[in-house]
Amino acid sequence: MKIRNSLKTAKTRDKNCVLVRRRGRLYVLNKKNPRLKARQG
Repeated sequence: MKIRNSLKTAKTRDKNCVLVRRRGRLYVLNKKNPRLKARQG
């Protein structure tokens, strides 16, 4: 999982990317291509 300052480009990389908020953190998850996972901060 990549840790990024901004998820703007992370969420638009693939159409299966989903933005999720868990425990006060923002995550980008992708079931089809898990390599695209990212977390903010």
